[in-house]
Amino acid sequence: MKKAITCLLAMLGLNSACGQLQYETTDVEGFAKLTDNPDVTVVDVRTADEYAGGHIVGAVNIDVNSSDFMDKAKSLLSKGRQIAMYCRSGRRSANAADKLSSAGYKVVNLKGGITAWISKDKKVTTDTHETDLFVTLSGKTVRFYALMHASIRIEYDGIEIEVDPVGRLGNRSTDYSSLPKADYILVTHEHGDHFDQGAINTLSGANTSIITNARCRDMMDKGESMANGDSRQLAADIAVEAVPAYNYTEGRTQFHPKGRDNGFVLTLDGLRIYIAGDTEDIPEMADIKDIDIAFMPCNQPYTMTTGQLTNAARIVKPKVLFPYHYGQTDVSAVPAELEGDGIDVRIRHYE
Repeated sequence: MKKAITCLLAMLGLNSACGQLQYETTDVEGFAKLTDNPDVTVVDVRTADEYAGGHIVGAVNIDVNSSDFMDKAKSLLSKGRQIAMYCRSGRRSANAADKLSSAGYKVVNLKGGITAWISKDKKVTTDTHETDLFVTLSGKTVRFYALMHASIRIEYDGIEIEVDPVGRLGNRSTDYSSLPKADYILVTHEHGDHFDQGAINTLSGANTSIITNARCRDMMDKGESMANGDSRQLAADIAVEAVPAYNYTEGRTQFHPKGRDNGFVLTLDGLRIYIAGDTEDIPEMADIKDIDIAFMPCNQPYTMTTGQLTNAARIVKPKVLFPYHYGQTDVSAVPAELEGDGIDVRIRHYE
Protein backbone atom coordinates (compact mmCIF):
# COMPACT_ATOMS: atom_id res chain seq x y z
CA MET A 1 0.00 0.00 0.00
CA LYS A 2 2.77 2.45 0.88
CA LYS A 3 4.50 1.70 -2.41
CA ALA A 4 1.25 2.33 -4.27
CA ILE A 5 0.79 5.69 -2.57
CA THR A 6 4.40 6.65 -3.29
CA CYS A 7 3.95 5.80 -6.96
CA LEU A 8 0.72 7.76 -7.07
CA LEU A 9 2.41 10.83 -5.63
CA ALA A 10 5.20 10.56 -8.17
CA MET A 11 2.70 10.24 -11.01
CA LEU A 12 0.84 13.31 -9.80
CA GLY A 13 4.02 15.37 -9.87
CA LEU A 14 3.75 16.48 -6.27
CA ASN A 15 6.21 19.03 -4.97
CA SER A 16 7.70 19.36 -1.53
CA ALA A 17 6.53 22.36 0.44
CA CYS A 18 9.02 25.15 1.10
CA GLY A 19 11.99 24.79 3.44
CA GLN A 20 12.21 21.74 5.62
CA LEU A 21 8.45 21.07 5.81
CA GLN A 22 7.59 17.41 5.40
CA TYR A 23 4.27 17.64 3.54
CA GLU A 24 3.65 17.82 -0.21
CA THR A 25 1.65 20.23 -2.38
CA THR A 26 -0.28 19.63 -5.58
CA ASP A 27 -2.51 21.49 -8.00
CA VAL A 28 -6.21 20.93 -8.62
CA GLU A 29 -5.77 18.12 -11.14
CA GLY A 30 -3.38 16.25 -8.90
CA PHE A 31 -5.70 16.73 -5.93
CA ALA A 32 -8.68 15.49 -7.96
CA LYS A 33 -6.85 12.21 -8.61
CA LEU A 34 -6.17 11.86 -4.91
CA THR A 35 -9.87 12.34 -4.05
CA ASP A 36 -10.72 9.45 -6.35
CA ASN A 37 -8.33 7.12 -4.53
CA PRO A 38 -10.06 5.04 -1.81
CA ASP A 39 -6.78 4.86 0.13
CA VAL A 40 -6.70 8.65 0.61
CA THR A 41 -8.57 10.62 3.30
CA VAL A 42 -9.71 14.09 2.22
CA VAL A 43 -9.79 16.70 5.00
CA ASP A 44 -11.39 20.16 4.97
CA VAL A 45 -9.79 22.27 7.72
CA ARG A 46 -12.18 25.23 7.47
CA THR A 47 -14.95 26.08 9.95
CA ALA A 48 -18.13 24.01 10.12
CA ASP A 49 -20.10 26.87 8.54
CA GLU A 50 -17.67 27.11 5.62
CA TYR A 51 -17.81 23.34 5.20
CA ALA A 52 -21.62 23.35 5.17
CA GLY A 53 -21.60 26.06 2.52
CA GLY A 54 -19.86 23.75 0.05
CA HIS A 55 -17.03 21.21 0.27
CA ILE A 56 -15.29 18.53 -1.77
CA VAL A 57 -17.27 15.29 -1.89
CA GLY A 58 -16.11 12.85 0.76
CA ALA A 59 -14.16 15.39 2.83
CA VAL A 60 -13.97 15.08 6.61
CA ASN A 61 -14.24 18.42 8.44
CA ILE A 62 -11.69 19.24 11.18
CA ASP A 63 -11.33 22.96 11.93
CA VAL A 64 -7.62 23.73 12.20
CA ASN A 65 -8.34 26.75 14.39
CA SER A 66 -10.26 24.75 16.99
CA SER A 67 -8.41 24.20 20.26
CA ASP A 68 -8.76 20.42 19.96
CA PHE A 69 -7.65 20.14 16.33
CA MET A 70 -4.88 17.63 16.98
CA ASP A 71 -7.01 15.53 19.31
CA LYS A 72 -9.75 15.29 16.68
CA ALA A 73 -7.22 14.58 13.95
CA LYS A 74 -5.68 11.73 15.95
CA SER A 75 -9.09 10.14 16.51
CA LEU A 76 -10.30 10.56 12.92
CA LEU A 77 -7.18 10.06 10.81
CA SER A 78 -4.88 7.10 10.31
CA LYS A 79 -1.14 7.47 9.88
CA GLY A 80 -1.31 4.56 7.46
CA ARG A 81 -3.38 6.58 4.95
CA GLN A 82 -2.43 9.54 2.78
CA ILE A 83 -4.16 12.76 3.89
CA ALA A 84 -5.29 15.18 1.15
CA MET A 85 -5.94 18.54 2.83
CA TYR A 86 -7.45 21.86 1.79
CA CYS A 87 -8.97 25.11 3.09
CA ARG A 88 -10.23 28.24 1.27
CA SER A 89 -6.96 29.44 -0.23
CA GLY A 90 -4.28 27.04 1.06
CA ARG A 91 -2.95 28.97 4.06
CA ARG A 92 -4.85 27.30 6.88
CA SER A 93 -4.36 23.87 5.31
CA ALA A 94 -0.62 24.55 5.04
CA ASN A 95 -0.62 25.24 8.79
CA ALA A 96 -2.60 22.05 9.42
CA ALA A 97 -0.35 20.05 7.09
CA ASP A 98 2.69 21.28 8.98
CA LYS A 99 1.21 20.17 12.31
CA LEU A 100 0.14 16.77 11.05
CA SER A 101 3.30 15.99 9.11
CA SER A 102 5.32 16.83 12.21
CA ALA A 103 3.21 14.26 14.05
CA GLY A 104 3.99 11.56 11.51
CA TYR A 105 1.09 11.86 9.03
CA LYS A 106 1.62 11.77 5.24
CA VAL A 107 -0.04 14.96 4.00
CA VAL A 108 -0.68 16.58 0.62
CA ASN A 109 -1.91 20.19 0.57
CA LEU A 110 -4.08 21.65 -2.21
CA LYS A 111 -2.42 24.69 -3.73
CA GLY A 112 -4.96 27.53 -3.88
CA GLY A 113 -7.50 25.68 -1.75
CA ILE A 114 -11.15 25.18 -2.64
CA THR A 115 -11.12 28.54 -4.42
CA ALA A 116 -8.78 27.05 -7.03
CA TRP A 117 -10.85 23.84 -7.06
CA ILE A 118 -14.08 25.70 -7.89
CA SER A 119 -12.32 27.85 -10.51
CA LYS A 120 -11.59 24.61 -12.40
CA ASP A 121 -15.29 23.64 -12.27
CA LYS A 122 -14.68 20.73 -9.91
CA LYS A 123 -17.63 19.34 -7.99
CA VAL A 124 -18.58 20.48 -4.48
CA THR A 125 -21.48 19.43 -2.29
CA THR A 126 -23.47 20.87 0.61
CA ASP A 127 -24.31 17.40 1.98
CA THR A 128 -22.62 17.38 5.38
CA HIS A 129 -22.83 13.62 5.86
CA GLU A 130 -19.32 12.18 5.90
CA THR A 131 -18.64 9.75 3.06
CA ASP A 132 -16.10 7.00 2.53
CA LEU A 133 -15.20 5.58 -0.86
CA PHE A 134 -14.24 1.99 -1.60
CA VAL A 135 -13.64 0.06 -4.83
CA THR A 136 -14.87 -3.48 -5.53
CA LEU A 137 -12.97 -6.32 -7.16
CA SER A 138 -14.04 -5.30 -10.66
CA GLY A 139 -13.47 -1.58 -10.06
CA LYS A 140 -16.99 -0.45 -9.16
CA THR A 141 -17.30 2.28 -6.54
CA VAL A 142 -19.09 2.01 -3.20
CA ARG A 143 -19.80 5.10 -1.09
CA PHE A 144 -20.88 4.95 2.55
CA TYR A 145 -22.72 7.99 3.91
CA ALA A 146 -22.66 8.39 7.71
CA LEU A 147 -26.22 9.59 8.30
CA MET A 148 -26.48 9.10 12.07
CA HIS A 149 -26.27 6.50 14.84
CA ALA A 150 -27.15 3.23 13.05
CA SER A 151 -28.45 4.75 9.79
CA ILE A 152 -26.16 4.16 6.82
CA ARG A 153 -26.68 5.04 3.17
CA ILE A 154 -24.74 2.89 0.69
CA GLU A 155 -24.43 3.91 -2.95
CA TYR A 156 -23.13 1.13 -5.20
CA ASP A 157 -22.91 1.35 -8.99
CA GLY A 158 -26.14 3.36 -9.21
CA ILE A 159 -27.92 1.18 -6.62
CA GLU A 160 -29.20 2.74 -3.37
CA ILE A 161 -29.09 0.68 -0.17
CA GLU A 162 -30.37 2.07 3.13
CA VAL A 163 -29.58 0.42 6.47
CA ASP A 164 -31.82 1.09 9.50
CA PRO A 165 -33.17 4.41 8.18
CA VAL A 166 -34.47 6.67 10.96
CA GLY A 167 -35.72 10.20 10.27
CA ARG A 168 -35.16 11.78 13.66
CA LEU A 169 -33.17 10.85 16.74
CA GLY A 170 -32.78 13.43 19.52
CA ASN A 171 -31.76 16.71 17.91
CA ARG A 172 -30.47 15.05 14.72
CA SER A 173 -32.53 14.36 11.63
CA THR A 174 -32.23 13.09 8.07
CA ASP A 175 -34.53 14.31 5.30
CA TYR A 176 -35.08 11.10 3.39
CA SER A 177 -37.39 12.87 0.95
CA SER A 178 -34.29 14.56 -0.47
CA LEU A 179 -32.57 11.22 -1.13
CA PRO A 180 -33.16 8.81 -4.02
CA LYS A 181 -35.64 5.99 -3.57
CA ALA A 182 -33.96 2.90 -2.18
CA ASP A 183 -33.47 -0.27 -4.18
CA TYR A 184 -32.91 -2.20 -0.93
CA ILE A 185 -33.71 -1.37 2.69
CA LEU A 186 -32.15 -3.48 5.45
CA VAL A 187 -33.64 -3.26 8.96
CA THR A 188 -31.90 -5.14 11.77
CA HIS A 189 -34.64 -4.97 14.43
CA GLU A 190 -37.62 -3.11 15.85
CA HIS A 191 -36.11 -0.53 18.22
CA GLY A 192 -36.91 3.08 17.38
CA ASP A 193 -33.30 4.03 16.68
CA HIS A 194 -33.23 1.38 13.92
CA PHE A 195 -36.83 1.02 12.73
CA ASP A 196 -38.82 4.02 11.47
CA GLN A 197 -41.77 3.09 9.27
CA GLY A 198 -42.20 6.70 8.12
CA ALA A 199 -38.63 6.81 6.82
CA ILE A 200 -39.08 3.41 5.19
CA ASN A 201 -42.26 4.58 3.45
CA THR A 202 -40.51 7.73 2.21
CA LEU A 203 -37.64 5.72 0.76
CA SER A 204 -39.84 3.03 -0.77
CA GLY A 205 -40.65 2.99 -4.46
CA ALA A 206 -42.39 0.50 -6.71
CA ASN A 207 -39.31 -1.74 -6.89
CA THR A 208 -37.89 -1.35 -3.37
CA SER A 209 -37.03 -4.59 -1.54
CA ILE A 210 -37.27 -4.48 2.26
CA ILE A 211 -35.32 -7.10 4.18
CA THR A 212 -35.68 -7.42 7.95
CA ASN A 213 -36.45 -9.82 10.79
CA ALA A 214 -39.80 -11.47 11.47
CA ARG A 215 -40.89 -8.91 14.10
CA CYS A 216 -40.43 -5.92 11.81
CA ARG A 217 -41.98 -7.79 8.90
CA ASP A 218 -45.12 -8.35 10.98
CA MET A 219 -45.18 -4.74 12.23
CA MET A 220 -44.98 -3.35 8.68
CA ASP A 221 -47.03 -6.07 7.01
CA LYS A 222 -44.59 -5.89 4.11
CA GLY A 223 -41.06 -6.84 3.21
CA GLU A 224 -39.24 -10.14 3.50
CA SER A 225 -38.02 -11.58 6.78
CA MET A 226 -34.70 -13.34 7.24
CA ALA A 227 -33.70 -15.38 10.27
CA ASN A 228 -30.17 -15.85 11.60
CA GLY A 229 -28.34 -18.05 9.12
CA ASP A 230 -30.51 -17.22 6.09
CA SER A 231 -28.94 -15.89 2.91
CA ARG A 232 -30.30 -14.32 -0.26
CA GLN A 233 -28.90 -13.44 -3.65
CA LEU A 234 -30.44 -10.04 -4.35
CA ALA A 235 -28.79 -9.57 -7.75
CA ALA A 236 -25.97 -11.17 -9.73
CA ASP A 237 -23.40 -9.13 -7.78
CA ILE A 238 -25.30 -8.47 -4.52
CA ALA A 239 -25.85 -11.00 -1.72
CA VAL A 240 -26.95 -10.69 1.90
CA GLU A 241 -26.63 -13.04 4.89
CA ALA A 242 -28.47 -12.62 8.20
CA VAL A 243 -26.20 -13.27 11.20
CA PRO A 244 -26.85 -13.35 14.96
CA ALA A 245 -26.99 -10.15 17.01
CA TYR A 246 -27.81 -10.32 20.71
CA ASN A 247 -26.85 -9.54 24.30
CA TYR A 248 -25.37 -12.24 26.53
CA THR A 249 -24.27 -10.26 29.63
CA GLU A 250 -26.41 -10.85 32.69
CA GLY A 251 -28.86 -7.98 33.12
CA ARG A 252 -28.70 -7.03 29.43
CA THR A 253 -30.26 -9.99 27.66
CA GLN A 254 -33.70 -8.35 27.65
CA PHE A 255 -32.45 -5.61 25.31
CA HIS A 256 -31.65 -7.90 22.38
CA PRO A 257 -32.65 -11.54 23.00
CA LYS A 258 -30.79 -14.25 21.15
CA GLY A 259 -32.44 -15.29 17.88
CA ARG A 260 -34.74 -12.27 17.45
CA ASP A 261 -32.57 -9.65 15.71
CA ASN A 262 -30.22 -9.67 12.76
CA GLY A 263 -26.84 -8.41 11.80
CA PHE A 264 -26.13 -8.53 8.07
CA VAL A 265 -23.19 -9.45 5.88
CA LEU A 266 -23.67 -7.63 2.60
CA THR A 267 -21.51 -8.59 -0.38
CA LEU A 268 -21.22 -6.12 -3.26
CA ASP A 269 -19.19 -7.44 -6.19
CA GLY A 270 -16.90 -9.30 -3.77
CA LEU A 271 -16.64 -6.45 -1.23
CA ARG A 272 -17.82 -7.93 2.09
CA ILE A 273 -19.50 -5.60 4.58
CA TYR A 274 -20.49 -6.64 8.10
CA ILE A 275 -23.27 -4.57 9.67
CA ALA A 276 -23.38 -5.95 13.19
CA GLY A 277 -26.66 -4.46 14.42
CA ASP A 278 -27.18 -4.32 18.19
CA THR A 279 -24.96 -6.99 19.66
CA GLU A 280 -22.17 -7.80 22.08
CA ASP A 281 -18.97 -9.66 21.11
CA ILE A 282 -20.78 -12.95 20.66
CA PRO A 283 -19.09 -16.31 19.87
CA GLU A 284 -20.76 -16.48 16.44
CA MET A 285 -18.54 -13.64 15.26
CA ALA A 286 -15.79 -16.23 14.80
CA ASP A 287 -17.78 -17.56 11.84
CA ILE A 288 -17.84 -14.19 10.06
CA LYS A 289 -14.92 -14.34 7.65
CA ASP A 290 -13.13 -12.24 5.03
CA ILE A 291 -14.71 -8.92 6.00
CA ASP A 292 -13.48 -5.81 4.24
CA ILE A 293 -15.60 -3.27 6.14
CA ALA A 294 -17.32 -3.67 9.51
CA PHE A 295 -19.82 -1.48 11.34
CA MET A 296 -19.80 -2.46 15.03
CA PRO A 297 -21.84 -0.87 17.84
CA CYS A 298 -20.45 0.57 21.05
CA ASN A 299 -23.12 1.86 23.41
CA GLN A 300 -23.16 0.22 26.81
CA PRO A 301 -25.26 -1.26 28.33
CA TYR A 302 -27.30 -1.91 25.17
CA THR A 303 -24.48 -3.14 22.95
CA MET A 304 -20.71 -3.29 23.52
CA THR A 305 -18.25 -1.60 25.80
CA THR A 306 -15.09 -0.26 24.13
CA GLY A 307 -13.26 -3.35 25.41
CA GLN A 308 -15.84 -5.63 23.82
CA LEU A 309 -15.64 -3.61 20.61
CA THR A 310 -11.88 -4.07 20.30
CA ASN A 311 -12.28 -7.75 21.12
CA ALA A 312 -14.98 -8.12 18.44
CA ALA A 313 -12.75 -6.38 15.92
CA ARG A 314 -9.92 -8.78 16.67
CA ILE A 315 -12.28 -11.73 16.20
CA VAL A 316 -13.73 -10.57 12.86
CA LYS A 317 -10.53 -8.90 11.62
CA PRO A 318 -12.06 -6.41 9.17
CA LYS A 319 -9.74 -4.33 7.04
CA VAL A 320 -11.72 -1.20 7.97
CA LEU A 321 -13.78 -0.69 11.14
CA PHE A 322 -16.44 1.96 11.66
CA PRO A 323 -17.57 2.14 15.31
CA TYR A 324 -21.24 3.11 15.13
CA HIS A 325 -24.32 3.41 17.35
CA TYR A 326 -21.99 4.79 20.02
CA GLY A 327 -24.22 7.44 21.60
CA GLN A 328 -22.31 9.17 24.39
CA THR A 329 -19.64 6.47 24.62
CA ASP A 330 -16.14 7.83 24.00
CA VAL A 331 -14.64 5.75 21.18
CA SER A 332 -11.70 8.07 20.49
CA ALA A 333 -9.17 5.61 21.96
CA VAL A 334 -10.25 2.69 19.74
CA PRO A 335 -7.97 3.56 16.77
CA ALA A 336 -4.90 3.50 19.01
CA GLU A 337 -6.06 0.27 20.68
CA LEU A 338 -6.25 -1.50 17.30
CA GLU A 339 -3.29 0.16 15.62
CA GLY A 340 -1.11 -2.91 16.04
CA ASP A 341 -3.80 -5.21 14.63
CA GLY A 342 -3.68 -3.81 11.12
CA ILE A 343 -7.28 -2.56 11.31
CA ASP A 344 -8.03 0.86 9.83
CA VAL A 345 -10.43 2.42 12.37
CA ARG A 346 -12.48 5.34 11.06
CA ILE A 347 -14.61 7.35 13.47
CA ARG A 348 -17.51 9.16 11.83
CA HIS A 349 -20.58 10.88 13.26
CA TYR A 350 -22.46 7.72 14.19
CA GLU A 351 -23.33 8.94 17.69
